[in-house]
Amino acid sequence: MRRPQLPRTRRGKRLAVQAVVLGCVLALAPATWVFAVAGSRVRTAADVPAADVAVVFGAGLREGRPSPYLAHRLDAAAALYRAGKVRVVLVTGDNSRKDYDEPDAMRAYLVRQGVPGRQVVGDYAGFDTWDSCVRARKIFGVDRAVLVSQGFHIRRAVALCRAAGIDAYGVGVSDVHNVTWYYGGAREVFAAGKAALDAAFKPDPQFLGPHEQSVARALKR
Repeated sequence: MRRPQLPRTRRGKRLAVQAVVLGCVLALAPATWVFAVAGSRVRTAADVPAADVAVVFGAGLREGRPSPYLAHRLDAAAALYRAGKVRVVLVTGDNSRKDYDEPDAMRAYLVRQGVPGRQVVGDYAGFDTWDSCVRARKIFGVDRAVLVSQGFHIRRAVALCRAAGIDAYGVGVSDVHNVTWYYGGAREVFAAGKAALDAAFKPDPQFLGPHEQSVARALKR
């Protein structure tokens, strides 16, 4: 097998460098878009504007209970509820099989943290961030929300929910900067590409279905 030949002429080397730079720019463009769209809408729990609904995105279970990262998201949402910043918590996650139920595990955790169960609404088909945002708007009628996620994910969540038609602000939860944190941050660079495509083409989520009144009913309580 012949080894690839590097450019030998000055012009060839210059073109190769320009191609590499262009590739880097194109690769980073979606991440730049995410930061631009999220803008100043990522706040702390203390200064985030109040909204009727908080949306908490799933982040995995361990033996049927929220993973540490998901537990920290739920802790932040419970604190927002207790502070009167939100009135209803929409928990959105994966329930694609009978033995894996993120939303119900999230609800049970919030109830243990003092959030009334009647004020927690479950979305059982939030398979990714775009699906969760679209379903929050189209299925549950959410048009304004505080989003809760880890710091490395929250800007993408805000950008996608805004693209889905939600006036969204985000609270980024801090965690220990361990291997999982750094993996999540690196993954966001690639996830931003899909996010930009979702925002541009607005595909339907994997499951849509009829409009639900569960959030509206909870707000009347």
